[in-house]
Amino acid sequence: MYYIASDHAGLVVKNFILEYFKLKGLEIKDLYKLEKDSKVDYPDMAFLVAKEVQKDKANKGILICGSGIGVSIGANRFKDIRAALCTDSYMAKMARMHNDANVLCLGERVSGLGVIESILEAFLNTDFEGGRHTLRVNKLYN
Repeated sequence: MYYIASDHAGLVVKNFILEYFKLKGLEIKDLYKLEKDSKVDYPDMAFLVAKEVQKDKANKGILICGSGIGVSIGANRFKDIRAALCTDSYMAKMARMHNDANVLCLGERVSGLGVIESILEAFLNTDFEGGRHTLRVNKLYN
């Protein structure tokens, strides 16, 4: 299951991603319904997604704020969360393939919707390579 949340600075991208998932027939749960003129703090959104992703190793999350930095810092505070801020598809591919990233972080003020779409494609369609990378990822928790 994918979980998504954004602060007010990421609402346009969040809505784009929700529509993207719908068009692709993929399941995603919006953890915080945000109105156009609402304000919400990025740490609160990061915590919502991180807690859901922690519940099951198969879960993944997507977080959006203005730069993507705040949500990535917030999510990475949680055990077993590997939140990756990606600004292009190569970063998303490597985040999944080599780092087993389970939360994708995006910045609405950093990347356009076309780039966001290519990042999503890479993140969703790349598996963790395992092998030597498993040893490296495990070192993050020692």
